[in-house]
Amino acid sequence: MNILHIDCSPRMQSHSRSLSSAIVDRLLTGDRDGSVTRRDLGRNPIPHADAHYATTLASTAAHAAGSQGDAMRLSEQLIQELEAAGSVVIGTPMNNFTVPSVLKAWIDRILRVRRTFVSTPNGKVGLLRDRPVFVAIASGGFFSGDAANQPDFLTPYLTAALGCVGLKTLHFLPLQGTASRDQQAVATARSTLLATLETLETHTIGAE
Repeated sequence: MNILHIDCSPRMQSHSRSLSSAIVDRLLTGDRDGSVTRRDLGRNPIPHADAHYATTLASTAAHAAGSQGDAMRLSEQLIQELEAAGSVVIGTPMNNFTVPSVLKAWIDRILRVRRTFVSTPNGKVGLLRDRPVFVAIASGGFFSGDAANQPDFLTPYLTAALGCVGLKTLHFLPLQGTASRDQQAVATARSTLLATLETLETHTIGAE
């Protein structure tokens, strides 16, 4: 199985990076043919969509792979990385209640009309094959559960955006309270999330 591993934090020793790496290691356990395609958006962010890309995207030829210059070639490369993956692991912090801009820039490149989705009278329909997506989230505060004290625009946004292209099997693994918990409490919460992953693997990876 090939795993597309995406990290978004600018910090190399971040909680989201540590958790996403552990998820990838767990998914690769026992898979002799497993491989990883790495896309480190925190260290090497992709350009945000500019006027040229927006204009090209609006043309009827925008779906033609690699035919509209560097901007469209980058979009096609990112989409092909996604298509080649048997599963996707995304490590991201929650920035100001939602995804960081580097992840939004990636999403803006993979959501492409007539390439990864089509518009219909009943809404957008994804053109990509569904596959498990594991989202490792690190948040300084709490956005879910009994201790929730802030809004969550991250999980509904990713659910809608990735669902738009056909990725509907999303699993969110939130490591919350990293700003207020001590290191032992964070480590315990991380271990609990990884234990949850074993159950998810049984029902998703193992069912493929």
